[in-house]
Amino acid sequence: MIINEIFYSLQGEGSLAGVPSVFVRLAGCPLRCVWCDTKYAWDKSAGEEMSIEAVKAKVLAFEVRHIVITGGEPLVNDELIALIDAIGDPSLHITIETSGIEYVASLKCDLMSISPKLSNSISAEAADALEIDPLNIDAMQRLIDEYDYQIKFVVDAPADLDEIAAVIAKLKNVNPYKIMLMPQAATKTEYVNKLPMVAEIAKNTGFALSPRLQVQLWGNSRGK
Repeated sequence: MIINEIFYSLQGEGSLAGVPSVFVRLAGCPLRCVWCDTKYAWDKSAGEEMSIEAVKAKVLAFEVRHIVITGGEPLVNDELIALIDAIGDPSLHITIETSGIEYVASLKCDLMSISPKLSNSISAEAADALEIDPLNIDAMQRLIDEYDYQIKFVVDAPADLDEIAAVIAKLKNVNPYKIMLMPQAATKTEYVNKLPMVAEIAKNTGFALSPRLQVQLWGNSRGK
């Protein structure tokens, strides 16, 4: 399979923010989000060909409990199940970071971390060219129903709240305590400037405010 990068860092977002983790970034994503911070992983060939056993060996060499499978978009990778089956172990916690555009059944996944893409994430021109629905409510619903999950919305402006509410309204049985809001930011300065705005929205809605430690600490530097 094509691996874009494997690195050891802290989980930057969500309920496990701050937890030391090994990140396995798979190559390939059909979306073209405007402020994607991993555009270097969009192409299916963007990385190194590695056997699943080689990936497993590299991951387990870090000797940590938490593994994060990210991308790209992991759920469109045909070898995802085989990879997780290979590295899966009751003593390991596996998080899958996904936009929720696909449903995959029976993954050995401890946390499905879903980041739905709002309409302002993708330009109109790019959206017209997509071969997949960037907001697949049916797929997200099945992921929510089958896995332990969290839903992370990236907020760029207060107006995003209306669309966030509309997405949540289309989903059934969503636990509001598993919904998190994060500031859209590519730099430390942008993060600091937007954080108070998102904090106020969190206070007004009751949704949790999630940090983005990778931005706050390292300014979205690759491999951090």
